[in-house]
Amino acid sequence: MQTLPYGSWPSPIDAATAAAHDGHPEFVGFVGDEVWWTAPRPTEGGRRTLVRRHGDGTEESVLPAPWNVRSRVIEYGGQPWAGAVVDGAPLVVFVHFADQRLYRYRPGAEPVPLTPLSPVGGGLRWADLVLRVERGEVWCVLEEFTGDGPTDVRRVLAAVPLDGSAAQDRDAVRELTPARQRFVTGPRLSPDGRRAAWLAWDHPRMPWDGTELLVADVRADGTFDEPRTVAGGPEESIAQADWSADGALLYASDRGGWWNLYRDGAPLCTREEEFGGPLWRLGQRWFAPLDSGTVAVVHGRGATALGILDPETGEVVDAAGPWTEFSATLAVHGERVVAVGASPRSAWEVVELDTRTGHARVVGAPHDDAVDPAYYPEPQIRTFTGPDGRDIHAHVYPPHNPGCVAPGPDLPPYVVWAHGGPTGRSPLVLDLEIAYFTSRGIGVAEVNYGGSTGYGREYRNRLREQWGVVDVEDCAAVALALADEGTADRDRLAIRGGSAGGWTSAASLTATDVYACGTIIYPILDLTGWATGETHDFESQYLESLVGPLAEVPGRYAERSPTERAEHLTVPFLLLQGLDDPICPPSQCERFLARIEGSRVPHAYIAFEGEGHGFRRAETMVRALEAELSLYAQVFGLNPTGVPTLELTK
Repeated sequence: MQTLPYGSWPSPIDAATAAAHDGHPEFVGFVGDEVWWTAPRPTEGGRRTLVRRHGDGTEESVLPAPWNVRSRVIEYGGQPWAGAVVDGAPLVVFVHFADQRLYRYRPGAEPVPLTPLSPVGGGLRWADLVLRVERGEVWCVLEEFTGDGPTDVRRVLAAVPLDGSAAQDRDAVRELTPARQRFVTGPRLSPDGRRAAWLAWDHPRMPWDGTELLVADVRADGTFDEPRTVAGGPEESIAQADWSADGALLYASDRGGWWNLYRDGAPLCTREEEFGGPLWRLGQRWFAPLDSGTVAVVHGRGATALGILDPETGEVVDAAGPWTEFSATLAVHGERVVAVGASPRSAWEVVELDTRTGHARVVGAPHDDAVDPAYYPEPQIRTFTGPDGRDIHAHVYPPHNPGCVAPGPDLPPYVVWAHGGPTGRSPLVLDLEIAYFTSRGIGVAEVNYGGSTGYGREYRNRLREQWGVVDVEDCAAVALALADEGTADRDRLAIRGGSAGGWTSAASLTATDVYACGTIIYPILDLTGWATGETHDFESQYLESLVGPLAEVPGRYAERSPTERAEHLTVPFLLLQGLDDPICPPSQCERFLARIEGSRVPHAYIAFEGEGHGFRRAETMVRALEAELSLYAQVFGLNPTGVPTLELTK
């Protein structure tokens, strides 16, 4: 055992190891009896591939580079593929990221385009696919740009021919619904094929604020009758809807303060838990009906579990296993359930539950310890007290290295991590980026500040018109509590975050004196600019609820923006940005940097070609992590080994 200062502990977790394990399986599904899913490939330009699990248990990446299975609908995307067995072989339709066209794919053949390119604006985009093999179509969400602006867009449900007749002919795409609502999810068909259900909402609401559940009769020719609203409204969020085997309509609604399940309007399992979540991507699934009449559910308060709900009794039996979190993706086939689970000791894995035996096992993307798990962080689930006595949920990861301790009286530096969204949550799972810091002697505290999901609508609504206030206060309260209790060094506190977390980091550095430095990643920095055309359509009016109506409180937008408060920034910072980011564009960073010019605040700005909102390339993640560690080393007086020195300019 070595006695070394915090921040200088030798660690086998380098930035390349952390980058190689970034991302996780998503969008699981069945193709016949086989399980398929999308998976990240950070070392292949950050693309996502489609993985097939054969009957013998072997995994195959069925689409080689440069195929990239990822949708850009609402920029965050959605379910990008669907498959079925046709004539004894898999038939798969998927979205290719580079051109956003739909492609038909059969193993052993090249993908064939099904949809045309569009020269207008962002073109034609597709998501939340449902194969209708019997009709020779795939039904999905069509997002169509009508001009060059980010909000020049319409969305409808559409049917695309599987024979390729629409590959050069936009008119061959059959629209199923009129463009009455700004946003729609893909159709869910009743077992008899006679009814379709989907969700819809309009600006300025976000889907976690209020959505409508629509149902329409489907005529024999595949056209829809007039849709009718059966649930939801401006203050009721329906997160997902689907049909049970007997034709009942199931949905997750937060009308009681928590996303609980309902069957034809009657509650199935009333609990102060979430059976749904924020619909950031179309096609997310928190529940899936089984043929037996039971329902597979991802549920919980804070953390999530995989369980089976009996609608007759309202009881839920959770799958046994080491997993403490499950993501919002589920698929069922017969009595088999497939999900994606993880824990603080294992990364995200594809898990299959046999509901007949209750046995759960890993069937895909199995966790493989890249290093000795003795170096993994050991999280603590904490609840802190914030302003006005409010609870603040957090995960605290103390420095941890099996071969090192710090000198007796020393206290460690800590970095507060603010998650994105801000309507989101930090899951309690193994993250080698966190381990990259904790194994070197730097603590991490993930703060699920007021506004986070997983704790009910009241907790989520704390951020209404309080963005830049509640999130900043809650992060500061956790940081200072750790210092006051003797866990963290008060003089060596930092904050970091990406996207909305980047906003919280920048707002914290310009509004408090809690932190000695910070890392700001693809952030929002200028509220007025972001609210007046600098972002994409999905979030273009998000600030109406997060900050307040711009027309009524324009001063609030200026008052809270880090760009307008740049003169208050006195501590070093690192700013990281993707140059192809349509959500938080580089122009936000450029204005912020122009405002601090001449201030002599040490800082670094690194912009990455080819990266969008969320870094996906291994080389980007390596450089970003090493730069972040170097910032902390310089500010906190640490001596990590093997890390390039970040040049800070003034």
